[in-house]
Amino acid sequence: MTVLRTPDDRFRDVPDFPYEPAYAEVGDGLRMAYVQDGPPDGETVVLLHGEPTWSFLWRSVIPVLAGAGLRVIAPDLIGFGRSDKPAAIAEHSYARHVEWTRAALFDSLNLRDVTIVGHDWGGLIGLRLLAEQGDRLSRFVATNTGLPTGDQQMPELWLRFREAVRTAPELDIARLVRSGCQVVPSPYVLAAYDAPFPDESYKAATRAMPSLVPTTPEDPAASANRAAWQRLSTWDKPFLVAFSDRDPVTGGMAPILARVVPGAKAVTIPGAGHFLQEDAGPMLGEEIARFVADTR
Repeated sequence: MTVLRTPDDRFRDVPDFPYEPAYAEVGDGLRMAYVQDGPPDGETVVLLHGEPTWSFLWRSVIPVLAGAGLRVIAPDLIGFGRSDKPAAIAEHSYARHVEWTRAALFDSLNLRDVTIVGHDWGGLIGLRLLAEQGDRLSRFVATNTGLPTGDQQMPELWLRFREAVRTAPELDIARLVRSGCQVVPSPYVLAAYDAPFPDESYKAATRAMPSLVPTTPEDPAASANRAAWQRLSTWDKPFLVAFSDRDPVTGGMAPILARVVPGAKAVTIPGAGHFLQEDAGPMLGEEIARFVADTR
């Protein structure tokens, strides 16, 4: 496996993100980066980002949670942020990303009684961890995400997005982020989303992820995701559905999750797009902190 590592100086001018990374070693000898904040003995909340972002996405959520006395850990998925980047698209699979994340959180960091917050691909991975490692979790927060099984047609908008990511001669990371926000981020923020990717060779994960979403019943990940839905239907721990009101791709998943998961609570973050952390990060942080406090 050819693995790339983004030079540290690419992150030197990242705004409003003072956190020094730490690293967990996961399968295949890869290094997964994460940042943390809050009291070491606080209840642990893990923030899982998605495509094509990194832990920087959570920069206005982390201080709210840490200020509420929570220990916050925000990893960079393999292929993103400061984490190692397998250079071949074929090295990325849904199962591998679940396993890499599981190994970081539960083998390397040995986390228990953790609240996972999953956004976008962070939810696709996090919901599988709920299903397969549920004894390690105390709560789950799903935000603008889903768990496709390939048994239903994906939205046409998402199919066009998948094709654009697959075929674009040059993948414009900043444009992908900007298109999912209601408020256009500053040039400095958009540059921070570009920082992990010095050139196209570093973008294998961002290229791969849309095609790893199950779109047919025979997809390699379909059966595991169906099993995860079954586990969700019997989940007996706190579950929060915290979606924005202006996400045309994942918005339809909010009522389904709220209906399937027993006792699930639901809140809506108004005026925010797919990347609600950019549009309304502090509000999302407050909802997560309140959820944790109310379900102790």
